[in-house]
Amino acid sequence: MVNAEERLERLARRLNKSKSKRKAKGNSMWNFQNKIILFTLVLFIIGVIAWTLLWLFIVQAENKDALYFVGLFRVSNIEFLPEYRQKESREFLSVTQNVNTTTGFIFVSAFSNNNNGGLLVHFWIVFVVPQAKGQVFCEDCVAAILKDSIQTSITNRTSVGSLQGLAVDMDSIVLSGTNCIYDLYADQLHQQFPLDISATSERMLCYFKLIALLGHLIRLSIVSIQIEADNCITDSVIIYDSLMPIKSKILYRICEPTDSLITFVSTNNLMLVTFKSTQIKKLKEVHGYFEVIPQESISAKGSAGFEGRITSPYFPSFYPPKCICTWNFQTPQKSLGIALKFHNYTISEKSIKGCEHGWWKINEHMYCGYYIDHQTIFHVASFAVNIELRCSSKISEKPLLVEYGSYNISQPCPLGYFKCSTGLCIQQAQRCDGTNDCFDESDELFCAVSKQNCNASLLIQHKSLTCNGINDCEDGRDEKNCTQSVPCNNNTFKCSNSTCIRKQNAKCDGAVDCLDGSDESCGSGKYSNTNHRIVGGSDTQEGEWPWQVSLHFVGVSYCGASVISKEWLLSAAHCFEGNRLSDPRSWTAHLGMRVQGNAKFVSTVRRIVVHEYYNSRNYDYDIALLQLSTPWPDTLRRVIHPICVPPLVHKARSGEKCWVTGWGQKQETGDDGSIILQKAEVEIVDQTLCHSTYGLITTRMLCAGVMSGKRDGCKGDSGGPLSCRSKGNGKWFLAGIVSWGYGCGRPNFPGVYTRVSNFALWIHKYVPSVL
Repeated sequence: MVNAEERLERLARRLNKSKSKRKAKGNSMWNFQNKIILFTLVLFIIGVIAWTLLWLFIVQAENKDALYFVGLFRVSNIEFLPEYRQKESREFLSVTQNVNTTTGFIFVSAFSNNNNGGLLVHFWIVFVVPQAKGQVFCEDCVAAILKDSIQTSITNRTSVGSLQGLAVDMDSIVLSGTNCIYDLYADQLHQQFPLDISATSERMLCYFKLIALLGHLIRLSIVSIQIEADNCITDSVIIYDSLMPIKSKILYRICEPTDSLITFVSTNNLMLVTFKSTQIKKLKEVHGYFEVIPQESISAKGSAGFEGRITSPYFPSFYPPKCICTWNFQTPQKSLGIALKFHNYTISEKSIKGCEHGWWKINEHMYCGYYIDHQTIFHVASFAVNIELRCSSKISEKPLLVEYGSYNISQPCPLGYFKCSTGLCIQQAQRCDGTNDCFDESDELFCAVSKQNCNASLLIQHKSLTCNGINDCEDGRDEKNCTQSVPCNNNTFKCSNSTCIRKQNAKCDGAVDCLDGSDESCGSGKYSNTNHRIVGGSDTQEGEWPWQVSLHFVGVSYCGASVISKEWLLSAAHCFEGNRLSDPRSWTAHLGMRVQGNAKFVSTVRRIVVHEYYNSRNYDYDIALLQLSTPWPDTLRRVIHPICVPPLVHKARSGEKCWVTGWGQKQETGDDGSIILQKAEVEIVDQTLCHSTYGLITTRMLCAGVMSGKRDGCKGDSGGPLSCRSKGNGKWFLAGIVSWGYGCGRPNFPGVYTRVSNFALWIHKYVPSVL
């Protein structure tokens, strides 16, 4: 019994001890779990607070201090699939995860096809930059950071790195910095999605990514643009045929304000619009919209017929590059051919040089096309016509409209009609009337200079015809009643047409107050009556040609120009061909100069306006305007004067004496140009003779020189003035611009000049004060 009780007591003690241990152990476990839970909760709270603060900081920074970089790189071992266009697809998420796992700090936005194989990965990066420190991240620096990140994953030390199994072409990485990025989606056919942009800060560069339905295209319509016009140096709107600002993908660049509707079409379902503004002096904004359109076949087939019209792809939008169009026609009779009437466009036989604005194949003959400011008619003397158009331009081009119809191949023009070189018949009365009735100008090329059939409205519109000492009208009414003089008092200024303007200080204020512009004293300068027979020119006197300008490209004398107002110069378009020469930042204008290096006034060039129809193949429309960054001061008016711009009705008369000036070469070869401004007297050559010498000389050209040679402009004189003096009022006017010619001073090959009077309205559009 005693033993049993002792055993029971010992067992009870063991049980109690075991319970105590378990209880102690349980209390210890409970305390540990609580600590973990509490620690986790604290970390969670800290994390939430940290992320909240970080989010607020980033959001605030994005409004003020965020700097974005958009970019792309090529993955060479993956081919593009349609599923990569859809962000929710398994394929998109899989590649995105691989990219983000390695780089960590980039955000994949899209994938696109690469013509040379592989997959293009589009991404963006954001950096927070304190504005107070004024730090700026360079694109090359960010690209180096990205490449360094990818290099850490390289297993094969070649130009292609391994990024989680993706072969990334290291040389394909492209980056571009921006202040803001917007992804805009169009998911319904023909619905207009607004695109309104306005400048909100002093320095702004925004990207607007336009993304449409897969398998469709984007049509962008620009309604109006208000930006600073300066050759896209400070302000620009650029449209790309991709999601990246790649130079080779530019569809169009807009550098000037416009209120006319223009539309563009992409070649895929992606488009990028960039808006750049560097300073806000006035409101800058863009208004437009974009829409989804079906993808049409670029190759078009014209149905058999002999009357109708054909157009460029997606007419009336600017047509995209990489297009091929074909049309086939057949007339009902073999005696009928096809006449093609081009609107603001023409074609000519293809030469060794390439075609800038499309090349055409018509019944196996090759032609180049280019834009002009009037209609032309091209005849194909065949009842069956095959036409092919290939877009040779790298950017979008203006829409083309061509009307076609049949014509009798053998039938001559009826009595009383004139046959144009294109085969078109016009009435004899329409010939030599100053208008291009033949559309190819053949009715105006072989005309003797005729006097105007003036009326009262013509004389009112062109005051320069009246009282200039020359009978410009058939009946001489422009020179009648010119002896009457209207007195002007001491507080007024008397214009050369005898009218008075109210304020004496209106004279030489940079604005034309007299209808004839005489208050601005254009064309006044010293005149030396030296008639030396020269080779390349003779030395000029100080201040003899105050409108003469020397244009320097990157510090070297390159072309000439003429002063036409306080801040505008006139020169030749061919001086500014190519990307480098068309950049105004590379040019300086030297005014009031006789000896190179001794200019009285030097200004940088703010803007270059090359005529939109300039043709580098034959130098047609060879004219350009330059705007100075700083207008020349009135204190230099003694040595700097504008030359008068002739009106549209002005006719240069054969045999008229004029002067060509410049610092160009004194002989055709082996000369570096003149240090002292040279001058040479030449005479206007008959247009028919000029045409027979050179071939096609358009009405926008004139010839001047001496048929025996030895007096001519030469290399380096391009863009300079052909100055003629009016016999009526003694003022100098700009008859021509040095353009081209065969050699320099060769016998029977006069110089060819741009006929300035034909561009009076074009000049007036940019410089209203000159007319």
